[in-house]
Amino acid sequence: MPAATMDEVVALCKRRGLIFPASEIYGGIANTYDYGHYGVLLKRNVTDAWWKAMIQERDDIVALDSAIIQHPKTWEASGHLAGFSDPLVQCLGKCKKRYRLDHLQEEAVEKGEDPALVKCPTCGGDLSEPRAFNLMFQTNIGPVQDEGSTVYLRPETAQGIFLDFKQTLNYARKKPPFGIAQIGKSFRNEITPGNFIFRTLEFEQMEMEFFVPPDEAEQWYEYWCQERLSWYVKLGINPERLRLRPHDAEELSHYSSGTSDVEYLYPIGWSELEGIANRGNFDLTQHAEHSREKLEWKDPQTGKGYLPHVIEPAAGLGRTMLALLCEAYDQDDIGGETRTVLRLHPTVAPIKVAVLPLLRKDGHPEKAREIYTALRKRLSAEYDEGGHIGKRYRRQDEIGTPYGITVDHQTFEDDTVTLRDRDSLTQERVPVEGLVDLLEAKINAA
Repeated sequence: MPAATMDEVVALCKRRGLIFPASEIYGGIANTYDYGHYGVLLKRNVTDAWWKAMIQERDDIVALDSAIIQHPKTWEASGHLAGFSDPLVQCLGKCKKRYRLDHLQEEAVEKGEDPALVKCPTCGGDLSEPRAFNLMFQTNIGPVQDEGSTVYLRPETAQGIFLDFKQTLNYARKKPPFGIAQIGKSFRNEITPGNFIFRTLEFEQMEMEFFVPPDEAEQWYEYWCQERLSWYVKLGINPERLRLRPHDAEELSHYSSGTSDVEYLYPIGWSELEGIANRGNFDLTQHAEHSREKLEWKDPQTGKGYLPHVIEPAAGLGRTMLALLCEAYDQDDIGGETRTVLRLHPTVAPIKVAVLPLLRKDGHPEKAREIYTALRKRLSAEYDEGGHIGKRYRRQDEIGTPYGITVDHQTFEDDTVTLRDRDSLTQERVPVEGLVDLLEAKINAA
């Protein structure tokens, strides 16, 4: 089957309650989305997989959950107040829409056009001169809006980690190389959000700052580039639709000696899933100067200290979910009918197993509920008795449920059920006893 289109993925997400526009009864608001039941479960499974890779399977990274609103000096020290801006242009023609100039110029280059002569893509009008547009959302603390009350919603989770570096050293009993990881909401007042959940006004980041001795920075940078690339493969993404793209000199941030993006081949083309940056000691240096706190690590034996360098793998949760959905979306033919299916890896599938009574009589619902109640203690399970058995399986296929259990007449004869595989469509009779162990073994082996 050809690769899924963005429209197909968006339609499925709305139809099955994974992701849909926020405030829709009022007409919505540009690129903000709500996550329904299955979307929440998928999101939770992705974050659990990230925490497992960062914390559970390692002993050199600790967790953090820093505040969304930090002291305003944070953004002065980090450079966000002075330099966190995009070039904004406005159409001078009929539509008056606003655009990021760099995005329009990139599109012109891809089409073989002169980027210096870009026009409004909506109405063809001339564009205004570009002006800097700061991406941070500004708000106020307290009842009086004055200069001293101005604060900002964080545009990234990284700075909270740097602010807590010294505190973490004191309690975590770690020394470089070690990391601090967190998942949390960030906010950016994007000029041109778009492409479903790829670029939104509020988004969740899965970010880790790995503090290393300066002379080990390059080797750890290479290590984390490969480690993060392989994580997406483990979640079921085809390696042929993943690549590691190093930034060229013009793209690099002034503090970075190396940055690479893990990119996925979305329906919109190759785009960033995650960035891995060798940030040097820029952040700790800036916060040490602005706060007048010493943020270096000291060797307790020698008394010598240094400011660690930092390797930062920073992933977007929404972009990861979108990649998984695009990768999993498929259609096939069953008995002359087209089946839409999400072939999600069992690790991230919102529901692991559906329990379905063949009939709504003869004790089938009661037995199916008994099995469901036992399974859900250890697995994310769902019970469904509404409608024809085929339609119920189609619903489960569309939300990515890898296994289905059917209770039928034979169940009452030999205490077995039918186990259906979402992808191969094979069905086998298995005993009710030991069913949860069998399912867990299948999921773990996937």
